[in-house]
Order: sequence, then structure tokens, then C-alpha cells
Amino acid sequence: MVEEQTYEAILERMLDRIPEGMDKREGSIIYDALAPSAAELAQMYVELEYSMNLKFAATASGEFLDRSIAWSGLTRKQATKAQLLGQFSGSNGAPVDVPIGSRFSLDPLNYKVMTRLGTGQYVLECETSGKEGNRRFGSLLPLEYVEGLVKAELVELWVPGEDTESDEALYDRYREKISRPVTSANRNQYELWAREKAGVGKAKAFPLWDGPGTVKVVLLDNEMRSPTPSVVESVQQHIDPTMDGMGEGAAPVGSVVTVVGAAEVPVHIEVQVTLLDGAGLDGVQGAIEQGVRQYLKDLAMSDPLVRYNRIANVILDIPAVIDYEVLTVNGGTDSIPIQPEAVAVLGTVTVR
Repeated sequence: MVEEQTYEAILERMLDRIPEGMDKREGSIIYDALAPSAAELAQMYVELEYSMNLKFAATASGEFLDRSIAWSGLTRKQATKAQLLGQFSGSNGAPVDVPIGSRFSLDPLNYKVMTRLGTGQYVLECETSGKEGNRRFGSLLPLEYVEGLVKAELVELWVPGEDTESDEALYDRYREKISRPVTSANRNQYELWAREKAGVGKAKAFPLWDGPGTVKVVLLDNEMRSPTPSVVESVQQHIDPTMDGMGEGAAPVGSVVTVVGAAEVPVHIEVQVTLLDGAGLDGVQGAIEQGVRQYLKDLAMSDPLVRYNRIANVILDIPAVIDYEVLTVNGGTDSIPIQPEAVAVLGTVTVR
């Protein structure tokens, strides 16, 4: 109904209210007086429709999505800062200690020394929140003088940083909560508890996996890969930190919960293709990798089979590909079964 309230429709209704015999032609005094009002009313209807969409979770975005689902108790996961392992050495490569709180730079990001692990080994926290802090490694430059320091470098990701939860991910958690019965520590509730923690994209609970009173929770990160040990430990501490059935976490008394990351099953693809004139293999390989990676993300914890025909369709949907002659997935032409506690991930892609 709102979309029918166009400038033309509103102006026509307004002019219809003017008595016959009066000049209502374009350019007349009456027409010129009504046209601006019709334009404003049309704009009002557009904003009204936009405002209506912001009131419902399925169409809301940003802070309006947060408000529309607040009744459910869910809140958006905020961005977290990456923590990385840093190594510091002096003359002759000997490890040296640096002050806690000292700051270093790896362009364009800055890092702060947080925790000492051993001589010359520290955990540094990126001062910028989000996944950007996960991607850079190498030599660090001190932002202030550190006596005896010759070399400083980031060598390993310790705790991954996460971006603020997207509208899509937040709405997915909301829809899962309201559409599936979550009560009395049932299977769905264990999965919801796991997804409350930063770095968890999906979770699957396996009741009675090791006898009465035991539950296993298998995790995936936001990229549908096995999460880092720090994320697994964070979820373990949240649900059942003591693992003795004493109910010290979210899990009830008597429940012993084991949290693990999903086992990754690499999917290796080898294909021989016929291309359009002028098309290059490098571009086709990149398109195959992107398409298959998205397909594997979509089926994670929802489809126990990596389907050979779906991968073939990804290849044939690439505009530069006319056809393929030989396609093997993990060395064969059959679909690949994936165990319930595993996730398929893209391995090597060879295009000839």
C-alpha cells in the first residue's frame, strides 16, 4: 500500500478535490501550490515504509535490530582485540625482557605488551579491535625506547580478534532462539550457550556421547572452520569450566560437558577445463576456490555430504568456463561424506 503513494498519485488525488471549472493545469496557481505538498507527502510515505521495516527483526538493521530483539535477551557480540605472541631479542639474538605496557607498531597497527610468558616471549594485544589485528606478522618497531632491545617481532596469533557481529549473524542467532525450543538445558540450549561467545559461528551438541550425563559441544568459527584453542577454551569456561558435573558454569548440575573444535576434512579438487578465448587459468582457479569455499561454508553442520555435482556446477557457472573434461574430488568422482563432528574445508585446487 505504501509503495502506491507516489508523487503522481498523491497530486492527482489532490487535484481531484478541486472543483470543476477551476484551472488545474500544470503551471496554474492551484497546480503549483499543490505540487510541493504532494512531493513532501510522497517523501513522508517513503520514510514511513522505512520506519515500519525498522520495527521488525526480519527487516531491521543496526541499532534498530538490536532494539527489536532486545526482548529475547540476545545482544550483539562486540568487537574484540587480537592477542599475538611476540618475541624480543637483544645483541647476539639473546632473548630480552621488555616492560609490561610498552607499545610497538607494525604499520598501520599498534600493539601493547600484556603478559610475560617467558624470557623474551610476551603476549601483545592489538590496540585496534576486529579481525584486522589477526593478519599481520613480522618485525615490530618500538614506540618508545627499550634498553637493550635489538629485534622485536610478532610470530603467532594467540587469541583471534573478532569484528562486531553482523546483522545477518545476529538475526540468525535470534531466529534460532525463537524457532527452536530452548529450555531446561536441552540440546538446543547447549548450542545457544556456545554461540554466545565471540569467535563461535556455529555449534552442535551431542548428548550422552560418553555415557549418561555427558555432552560434547563441537564448534565452528565465523568462517566455518575449526576455531582456535583460545575460543574453544572460552566456551568450555562458559559452559562447564570444571568438567566435573558440579554446575560451575552455564550447564546444570550433573552435566559434564566437553567442548572441542570440529575436525577439518580437506576437499582437494583437480579439474581439466575448456576456456573461452582469452581466459586465463589463474582467474578460473580463483573463481573455483571462491565458489567452492562458499559452498562448503553453506553446508557446514547442515549437510553431511559434499556433493560432487554441486562442485561441478560451481565450475560450470564460471563465465570463462565452457566445459570440463576431468573432475576429481579427493581423487575420485563420488560425493564425500562428512562425519557429524567434522567440517569440510577447501584443500588444494588444481586447474589444467
